[in-house]
Amino acid sequence: MASFRNGDVEIAYLDEGEGEPIVLVHGFASNKEVNWIFPNWVATLTRAGRRVIALDNRGHGQSSKLYDPAAYHIGLMTDDVRALIDYLGIARADVMGYSMGGRITAFLALDHPDRVRSAILGGIGIRLVDGAGLPANIAEALEAPSLGDVTDPTGHMFRAFAQQTKSDLKALAACIRGSRQVMTREQAGAIKVPVLIAVGTKDTVAGAAAPLAALIPGARVLDIPGRDHMLAVGDKAYKAGVLDFLNVRA
Repeated sequence: MASFRNGDVEIAYLDEGEGEPIVLVHGFASNKEVNWIFPNWVATLTRAGRRVIALDNRGHGQSSKLYDPAAYHIGLMTDDVRALIDYLGIARADVMGYSMGGRITAFLALDHPDRVRSAILGGIGIRLVDGAGLPANIAEALEAPSLGDVTDPTGHMFRAFAQQTKSDLKALAACIRGSRQVMTREQAGAIKVPVLIAVGTKDTVAGAAAPLAALIPGARVLDIPGRDHMLAVGDKAYKAGVLDFLNVRA
């Protein structure tokens, strides 16, 4: 496992292929393998001639597990990605995030536009600004005695997913509570890098893509037909749309 330290936090990552770099930032309760390797994103992008870097966000995968919600402020999670780009000596990279990773990517594009060549926001639409991420009650679902005790549908979905990914439920509960900072509409409007917003047409978690695109100058929308929040990740239309965007982005 490759890793580096950003302050006291150890961040695991993979680095494969050659060519222009793209950094992948996974979603909540996922990890670099589940979000990017198993759905063949790494293979697709390396075959397309890209250098692919993917990290495990703090609290996830093989990275440090932290139990203080303050350790998951979106600014700290964003800085982990910035620090990885610096650690690898990359001047500028395309960055693609999914769900929570899309939120992190948006803040990275806002705060470090000199490091982000383009931003692909997957699984995150207007709820980037009209909400603080995933519902807060997911934390309660993660802390419930068992999956059978969770009655909220969204909480049940994420608890089941977290168990499938063998995640640290206590760390994830802290993450949900600590990473609820909102991007304002004014901040979204200040993003200047090329942006693609990719959301499944049946995604009830992300919010619609078009209203967010209307806030970000020049942003493009990629609808992922017939896919919900969980099934959009590995969709062929998503992959094809991203490759097209990477080929034409400024």
